[in-house]
Amino acid sequence: METIEFNDFQEKTLAIPEELDAFLGGGRGGGKSYALALLAMRHVEMYGNQARILYLRKTYKGMADFELITRELFGMVYGTAARYNQGEHVWKFPNGAYMELGQLETQADYAKYQGRSFTLLIVDEAGQYPTPDLLDIMRSNLRGPADMPVRVIVAANPGGPGHHWLARRYVFQAAPWTPFHETKSKRQWIYCPSTYTGNRFIDREQYRDQLESACPDDPELLRAWLEGDWAVNRGAYFASVLDEGRNAVATWTEIPEDWEVYLAHDFGSSAPSATYICAVSPGGEGPDGKFYPRNSIVLVDELATNRRENPDMGLGWTVPVLAEEIIKLCDEWDVKPQGVADDAIFAKTGSAYGSIADEFRKAGVNFRPAKKADRITGWNVMRRLLADAGKPDRPGLYIARHCTYFWDTVPYLARDQKRVEDMDTTGPDHAADAVRYGCIRRDPMAVVSKIRFNY
Repeated sequence: METIEFNDFQEKTLAIPEELDAFLGGGRGGGKSYALALLAMRHVEMYGNQARILYLRKTYKGMADFELITRELFGMVYGTAARYNQGEHVWKFPNGAYMELGQLETQADYAKYQGRSFTLLIVDEAGQYPTPDLLDIMRSNLRGPADMPVRVIVAANPGGPGHHWLARRYVFQAAPWTPFHETKSKRQWIYCPSTYTGNRFIDREQYRDQLESACPDDPELLRAWLEGDWAVNRGAYFASVLDEGRNAVATWTEIPEDWEVYLAHDFGSSAPSATYICAVSPGGEGPDGKFYPRNSIVLVDELATNRRENPDMGLGWTVPVLAEEIIKLCDEWDVKPQGVADDAIFAKTGSAYGSIADEFRKAGVNFRPAKKADRITGWNVMRRLLADAGKPDRPGLYIARHCTYFWDTVPYLARDQKRVEDMDTTGPDHAADAVRYGCIRRDPMAVVSKIRFNY
């Protein structure tokens, strides 16, 4: 029998326990489809006649390549003992296991699966689904014996119609290959990235040439395909400077004592407010073991008051309610609730409260004006910090993966079509504004001096 060889990505993916759901979310050519076939075969071998696998694509035409992969792999392992019914798109294995290659495009297609049970659900090219609704419904079909884990595997490339929801759910939750809790499914997931450079079974130079020729006028899409970068969004304001691999960092559990810390805040009530805990490196390692050059800024945590279904609509919180939540956030990190905010909150309102900043101060949160100057200057500072992240001798801007409002909005903000050096203000730019204030703060030592509690 022929020997089955794996590339490094496939080997790491197969090492993940069956109890974890997995998102295979790399660039093109990394070997994801073959990994899916290997995971299905392992499930067959582990659970025998209890294994019921459903592989889904949006169209039957789209599954042709995967069908060929299964014919090659299963034929190599089982010979003629594994039988494939091409009319029904069903594999039957010698140990009684079952695998169906199915199609799901509309709500009407779900009727084919309603009431049926599967122990492993594989969704390939999930980026073709602009919303997760149909796939979320399919999870109700996962049922198995009490001693047998049921599982979901999702695979996608960045850049498709479903780019945003996939990135939000699976990419910017934790560092690659690190388990995390996904709230919608209430399951433990793991993000498994891959790129063509790690696939030794293809002619990598030739494959790169093919990808480059496929999108000669779309450098952001090319970067997504080559590098598997989920921070890419074609035509976006930060597309050329915001890179998941450079700018996203794992969630911290503490802030080192010798780091400066302050808040950066953009106020909103009917619109969302966004507040970030910013940690400034003295030039050294963070709790994640990563070296951050002097004056690098790490967005350690966030508080965003947007509605779940609309990133541009606020929760209507009053200043006292918002201040209470900001204080809770600061208590969690052992920092004082003070920093910089939009100059507009310091304007006198004519009410008995004075200004919004006065209300915050009375509630225990102290802000200073960001002195933001013109928007373009602020954006240029923020863009330079984003672009310099990862350089050993230049300060950069880094964002914790669990800062979901940042990753849900900032990578996708558009340019102003009439003033291309500026951002289009019609989008949900609240996180971006808060971060901009944090990047251009004046006299940072005055803002951050003696900001820690001493217990």
